[in-house]
Amino acid sequence: MWGEGILGRVTRKVAARAVGSGLDKLAQRVREGGGAPLAVVLPDGARIEFGTDPTVVLTVRDDAALATLARPTLGALGEAYVEGQIDLAGDMMEALAVAERLASAGGAPTGARLALLLGRHPVQQDRRDVQYHYDVGNDFYQLWLDERMVYSCAYFKTGEESLDQAQIDKLDHVCRKLGLAPGERLLDIGCGWGGLVLHAAQRYGVHAVGITLSARQATLARERAAAARAADRVEIVQLDYREVVERFGEASFDKVASIGMFEHVGLRNLPLYFGTVARVLRERGLFLNHGITATDVDNRPVGSGAGDFVDKYVFPGGELPHLHLAVREMGAQHFEVYDIESLRPHYARTLAHWSQRLHARLGAAAATVPARTLRIWRAYLAGCAYGFAQGWMNVYQILASKQTEPGPTALPPTRDWLYR
Repeated sequence: MWGEGILGRVTRKVAARAVGSGLDKLAQRVREGGGAPLAVVLPDGARIEFGTDPTVVLTVRDDAALATLARPTLGALGEAYVEGQIDLAGDMMEALAVAERLASAGGAPTGARLALLLGRHPVQQDRRDVQYHYDVGNDFYQLWLDERMVYSCAYFKTGEESLDQAQIDKLDHVCRKLGLAPGERLLDIGCGWGGLVLHAAQRYGVHAVGITLSARQATLARERAAAARAADRVEIVQLDYREVVERFGEASFDKVASIGMFEHVGLRNLPLYFGTVARVLRERGLFLNHGITATDVDNRPVGSGAGDFVDKYVFPGGELPHLHLAVREMGAQHFEVYDIESLRPHYARTLAHWSQRLHARLGAAAATVPARTLRIWRAYLAGCAYGFAQGWMNVYQILASKQTEPGPTALPPTRDWLYR
């Protein structure tokens, strides 16, 4: 047996594999840098500790995972977890912090999604990508979303609100920014399960149209509108954003909202996306675009393979533009930007709520979706909560007015009305 050291009590055979893979060197670097609360259990039960009092334990189920652990990226570690090559014991959020430490110490190259250069996003592919993500199952999403199933960043006025209250406050925040008034027509691009259109119709008296590519979302949203006796004011259509002008006509809406959808559009399609919104919106009408953005000004993917993981397992085809690119492309389509608000701290808190709620209902979730799907979502929600807290991504609400003709906007002179 080897003596007590960086490998602990490890058999010669397993130790040789660990040494050959470089896992021992990684552990040494981490310990020399202050350590991490991590232990790795090898296939024969031998244990490598990366610091004292480990609270996160990774159990290697497949020898091939040793190479991944030796030169880890966040994406590779996530993939190994999803595919069952490693198991995790401990808090998922803490495990993400440990994983980032390993990736930094390991010095592995980061991934790059070549698809960013290939001009993806034909209509049929977008439809398949969206359905892959959102048609996991309504029952699954109901386990961890709020009661209205609002699947986007909540708005925490104090930080002490429940998730349900924070989502109501977000819906009100959006409706106030748009200045919704009774009798107006509102289009919600990517309406999900209908949370915003129902709220706007019931509390602000508008006629609301929501579009989604997900059949399951559309069906449940219609059922909810009927149950709320709002079917005469809420219309749900399974439709691509590129088809709205043909379906509804030019200048057919007073206000347009897009909440958590433009991440699916693709960088090269931003002119088409914003141009379509401009065509369907009346002159001086308001548009609120709420979406996740890159923090890298060159729109490179989230580093250390995290973006690759999300693209492969969670949001196929998703691309994050930097804020400046979104604003530039909006301006090119005759939108005058009026207000920009970062909601990054709110989304970190929202995602933490979602992650904790899913963890609290793991038994019910395991009975709803396959084990591999559940692993994907556990890693994804916790990873995004950590990523937003660290500033890897941001989320902005951009409020703009369609201004193709010279003259003043139809907006008040100050922004006090946004927060009344």
